[in-house]
Amino acid sequence: MSLSAQIVIQRGPLHVDVSFEVQQGEVLAILGPNGAGKSTLLRILAGLTRPQSGRIVLDGQLLDDPTAGVRVPPHRRPIGMVFQDHLLFPHLSTVDNVAFGLRARGQSREAARRVAAEWVARMNLSDHGSAKPRSLSGGQAQRIALARALAGKPRLLLLDEPLSALDARTKLDVRADLRHHLADYAGATVLVTHDPIDAMALADRLVVVERGRVVQVGTPVEVSRRPRTDYVARLVGLSLLSGTADGRSVVLDSGAAVQVAEARTGPVFVAIRPTAVGLYRSRPDGSPRNVWPATVAGVTPYGETLRVDLHGKVPLTADVSPEAAAELDLVLGAGVWASVKASEAAAYPA
Repeated sequence: MSLSAQIVIQRGPLHVDVSFEVQQGEVLAILGPNGAGKSTLLRILAGLTRPQSGRIVLDGQLLDDPTAGVRVPPHRRPIGMVFQDHLLFPHLSTVDNVAFGLRARGQSREAARRVAAEWVARMNLSDHGSAKPRSLSGGQAQRIALARALAGKPRLLLLDEPLSALDARTKLDVRADLRHHLADYAGATVLVTHDPIDAMALADRLVVVERGRVVQVGTPVEVSRRPRTDYVARLVGLSLLSGTADGRSVVLDSGAAVQVAEARTGPVFVAIRPTAVGLYRSRPDGSPRNVWPATVAGVTPYGETLRVDLHGKVPLTADVSPEAAAELDLVLGAGVWASVKASEAAAYPA
């Protein structure tokens, strides 16, 4: 492994106890809600905050071990870091901002500026080499921050919400550029984000952290298909139900039963996509295997559709067209019937 981290720290009421590993050339995204402890983990990896216990090893070099009294200071760690607000030096040109880290490591001004100019060119910003940060757009500034982090050839790259300060259009472009540069980067990368799109698009593997604990680890596909907490399910747009399976029937904690596609036994999660939920004003005719009464708890725009939150013994989320919402009169508190085919209810071990 390139990076092995076991981190324990108390931050006010939040107790953080997290372990993970990152291989060389791998991009690991730490995904979680605000206040989960993500930025604390990144600051500890960078040496800006001391862990209370644990151990951090990078390419065989021990960076932190409070028990052994080992702590490598930030300036001696082979790490590059990109902050969400760029943190470029306002009095330095684009090239000199990129060269700063190289100069701090002892390179001559001429050699550092030569390497920096090459990186500025790689970011397609050669025309802005002498520009000051105030004249750069948000996307350009973030590219320069990335160039500054990579110019020193770090063994570990840390990205702290690198796209959160960008507008939607700029974010698409910078995300594509970032993915390209990360593909060429040979070291380990740790990306901290609360945006599932950034995590899914950039990471090889996800570590989901809630309340200072790891709740799920896997590839983007594994996590999106089989979420293990409500937070993760909502991120990927699924309804997550928990219960006990006996064959193709799952009894939820509420007492309601859900018929599922595959036979299971014991505690399970059931994941249902919003597009798989059908809504009706009266109980649908025939004998659908899954049909339950529900109450509309919220309606919000979601792209070209509307996302409807439903309360009841089987809490669900449904996607409907604006026309269907008007026809069904989906106002807050309205009563509806929800239907889901058994083939659309995916059950897996809890």
